[in-house]
Amino acid sequence: MTDIAIETIRNYRLVDDRLATSGQPSEEHLKVIAATGYEVVINLALHDDPRYSLPNETATVQSLGMKYIHIPVQFSCPTEESLLTFFEAMKTHHINRVWVHCAANWRVPVFVGLFRSIVDGWENDEAFKLLYATWEPNEVWSTFISSMLVKLGG
Repeated sequence: MTDIAIETIRNYRLVDDRLATSGQPSEEHLKVIAATGYEVVINLALHDDPRYSLPNETATVQSLGMKYIHIPVQFSCPTEESLLTFFEAMKTHHINRVWVHCAANWRVPVFVGLFRSIVDGWENDEAFKLLYATWEPNEVWSTFISSMLVKLGG
């Protein structure tokens, strides 16, 4: 195993014993994530920007024995479709240790907060605690959160 610490991943957050989130991990970080017992990696970032993505994250994650799920979310235009795909992935892997990341860990806490509110029935203050510990959503994301809560029942 490598000497790199999991805590060095950008905006790393240990949510609970089954869920962690972060910005883009390096290949070395992914090795540590696998060695730490995570079974699923969900990536909400795009694959087309080398500043915020790995050359072949799919192959890297799979070679480490983890399942890889890519749900590309355009930062300037999140969609209900991608959110619902995320909900399904989280429900499917509810018994697994899951690592969810994007480029900076800004998309992720929005999706996790909406999941906790809409699917798990958490109060919004508690559901979005991770979000507000990470960043203050801009107008696009604030509007997305509000519209999804109204439409999907959070």
